Amino acid sequence: MQINPLIFREYDIRGIVDKDLSEEFAYLLGRAYAGLAKDNSKNNIAIGHDCRFSSKPYAQALARGMADEGVDCCILGMGPTPQLYFAIFTAGYGGGIQVTGSHNPPDMNGFKICLGTDTLSGDKIQDLKERVLKAQECPPSCPGKGTISERDIREEYVSHHVNNCLPHVGQRKLKVVVDAGNGVGGMAGPDMLRGLGVDVVELFTEPDGAFPNHHPDPTVMKNLEELIKTVKETGADCGIGWDGDADRIGVVDEKGKVIFGDMLLLIYARDILSKVPGATIIGDVKCSSRLFDDIAAKGGTAVMWKTGHSLIKNRLKEIGAELGGEMSGHIFFKHRFFGFDDALYCSCRLTEILSNTTKPLSALLADLPEMVATPEIRIECPEELKFKIADAAKQAFPEYETNDIDGVRIRFEKGWGLVRASNTQPVLVLRFEAENEELLEKYRELVSQRLEKIKESL
Repeated sequence: MQINPLIFREYDIRGIVDKDLSEEFAYLLGRAYAGLAKDNSKNNIAIGHDCRFSSKPYAQALARGMADEGVDCCILGMGPTPQLYFAIFTAGYGGGIQVTGSHNPPDMNGFKICLGTDTLSGDKIQDLKERVLKAQECPPSCPGKGTISERDIREEYVSHHVNNCLPHVGQRKLKVVVDAGNGVGGMAGPDMLRGLGVDVVELFTEPDGAFPNHHPDPTVMKNLEELIKTVKETGADCGIGWDGDADRIGVVDEKGKVIFGDMLLLIYARDILSKVPGATIIGDVKCSSRLFDDIAAKGGTAVMWKTGHSLIKNRLKEIGAELGGEMSGHIFFKHRFFGFDDALYCSCRLTEILSNTTKPLSALLADLPEMVATPEIRIECPEELKFKIADAAKQAFPEYETNDIDGVRIRFEKGWGLVRASNTQPVLVLRFEAENEELLEKYRELVSQRLEKIKESL
């Protein structure tokens, strides 16, 4: 088989089913990962998968590949990606792979990979690519020597989250609408919230790899339409959406207004800072300046970091932060938790916060200065050009203060703009924030003009 090198991304492996990915590829990846595990004295590897039609066969092929290199593995079956992380942290597994297409279209799938409790990214993903290519040329070292077992850890996962949050739940009784988008979040999330005493209204919680109702990506407004409608109809206190593998969260308030990921992160940050004064909190480069300013004003240490779930997770561990998050809805609690991105745990923590206040969700950030912001703006751009354009943009704004930790973030007098290359799709990602609509449009226009000049020069 011909292996497409472009499927080995910055922080996972992702490609098109039956074109880039196959059971044969999954088998080779299992063998390649087994070699990496043995080099790091790791054994007993957990394997999970989402509800896409190709995911279970890929998980089984991964297991066969590992076994043929003498590495034992345990198939956890269908469930959320954070359930796999939970198993690695609590049940003694030497690492794990989740087969998941996450929030991508149904014809895509992928692999999120951990060695020990660390998520692989960057050079380590590229090393895995070299190992896959090598496995293609060599026969397996010890066919069938590794064992393949199965385990259902769902009940332990649900119980842990309930027991973690229940002692902190207040008197207020809540009604919450949840929308799993027919992803795997529906297998555990509603049970967790009911365990905390929440009146749960369920939407599309039956896993279905065809995603018949809407695409499971809560950062896209049209995917939230049914959630918003149901929150208003039922008088719920909030609505919560999960992506396909339940490691990203989307939230709407009681009025049906979307709370962007950075503002949700700020709600969590304020709660943690009230309990851990001076805590360090990480936001990615797409987050509002209000997040970083408010954390600092409340006595915390605000850190801006690169976008990417594995990059934020590893940075959290490196600097000992209590919380980290991305505009995209990946949020990582180290406070009372393990530091991995779990949309279901985030849901529990949000209901915990709401249960301890009489204020509606819409009022929790009412004291913030007024700003207008765009959502993520995605501009189609060929894979071979997107990083070149983002790199060139770093030199395109000499009259402004810039941060080039991930693409370029330009600081204007009364706002900011961002240009970066997506690590997962052939797009440039832009975002803007300003004190008013007029300035927002001015900053957008300025950045757009300079990007056009860059494109013409390449």
